[in-house]
Amino acid sequence: MKSFFKYSLVVFFVAMMSMVLTANLGEAAEKALAAPSGSAGAAKNAEGISHYNQGHWDVAEKYFMEAVKADPKLAEAHYNLALTLHNQNAHGEATTHFKHAYKLAPKKPSINSDILKGHLGMK
Repeated sequence: MKSFFKYSLVVFFVAMMSMVLTANLGEAAEKALAAPSGSAGAAKNAEGISHYNQGHWDVAEKYFMEAVKADPKLAEAHYNLALTLHNQNAHGEATTHFKHAYKLAPKKPSINSDILKGHLGMK
């Protein structure tokens, strides 16, 4: 009976860890967007995407901020920065950058994602 209990406890623990890992991966499911070539912020945005895809939120945030500074009208950089902030639970700041992205590219389908709409109350 003790071995059954130990086995059940291990199976339960593994199942719970799988659920936690799956939930965390779901946060990063939203894809970061490439900037148009020729944009002053394209290189920094690309570097940010590389770190974003690896889950290095703080490093990605730094590069996306630099991309926004290099080209304040780069909707993709604002969007990517917003995603990164969202993944760090900085939802107020994320909403600010989602608003900028939407103002800069309101008809661009890749910008008008469900996560943006959720932050802007558009659902």
